[in-house]
Amino acid sequence: MRMLQSRALSRHHVTHGARALVAACVAMLAIGCGDLATLETNAADGSATTPTADAAMIDGGARPPGDGGEGGAGALDARTDASDGGAAAGWTLFWRDEFNGADGTPVDPQTWKEDVGNGGWSNNHERQSYTSGTDNAVVQGGSLVITAKSQGADQYACQYGTCLYTSARLSTRGHFSQKYGRFESRIKITRGKGMWPAWWMLGEDIGTVGWPQCGEIDIMENVGNELASVHGSLHGPGYSGTRDLTAAYSLPGNAALADNFHVYAVEWEENAIRFYLDDHLYETRTPVDVPAGSRWVYDHPFFLIFNVAVGGYWPGDPDATTALPQTMEIDYVRVYRR
Repeated sequence: MRMLQSRALSRHHVTHGARALVAACVAMLAIGCGDLATLETNAADGSATTPTADAAMIDGGARPPGDGGEGGAGALDARTDASDGGAAAGWTLFWRDEFNGADGTPVDPQTWKEDVGNGGWSNNHERQSYTSGTDNAVVQGGSLVITAKSQGADQYACQYGTCLYTSARLSTRGHFSQKYGRFESRIKITRGKGMWPAWWMLGEDIGTVGWPQCGEIDIMENVGNELASVHGSLHGPGYSGTRDLTAAYSLPGNAALADNFHVYAVEWEENAIRFYLDDHLYETRTPVDVPAGSRWVYDHPFFLIFNVAVGGYWPGDPDATTALPQTMEIDYVRVYRR
């Protein structure tokens, strides 16, 4: 999410035994094992705990803080081949949320953190108040649906006065983060002037070093009046806000992104971050792109964020042409490793 000013954010190694337990539970699915909790293994002693959630670790558990995060947990779908999401050869599915819960339910709080209020992001001139619960973010039809709307917004106070819009912002901060890998999500975005949907990541050390020193990877941003274009960006010390490392790609024929689901992804390695729309590679960033005297800060775990902002210096405010409510539908989010 493009930040124009610094803003406050309300933000294991797998043992053989853990693999064996996963395999055993997969085998038991046919006889009623039910939901499998993710194994959260301790790198020091190999012990495992089994919290419950709706996301799944595919091959073990979470990495400890500072080495990959505090992992999500949940029902395990045993499919790990290319049919899982068509990731490029050489990637192994590690973590996912398919949002296959019952219709009308919220996201799992052991996997997702709800950021609420108008908060620090009002520095971007954003107009929404983020809410908790299912008013603006709900599991429906096998997708996570984030809704930006005006109805009911006047019950919330924003920094500019009575709120005009509500929406939702969800992150895996404190639950899951990873250094390097392929991060992909299949999304049908919003449309219209003033809409600002985003799928992005922040360095998990933001609480200690601040932004932009923590680093930011914007996998997908769209400003609603640019119907066909996706923006992929990096923000770091010396290259943030309007000086970010960024590129855009438009669908052939200027087809609207909001008309269909598309897969937005990055492949992040030690010295390269590649941006994709569906199977099209449209941007590659390496340390040589960083301005002289600045640092390449993409060397530590990042957590995941989905949100729909309304208004802001970049997209501008909604106008008479903007139809509300607007929804962003997230079919799945999947994280891979080499």
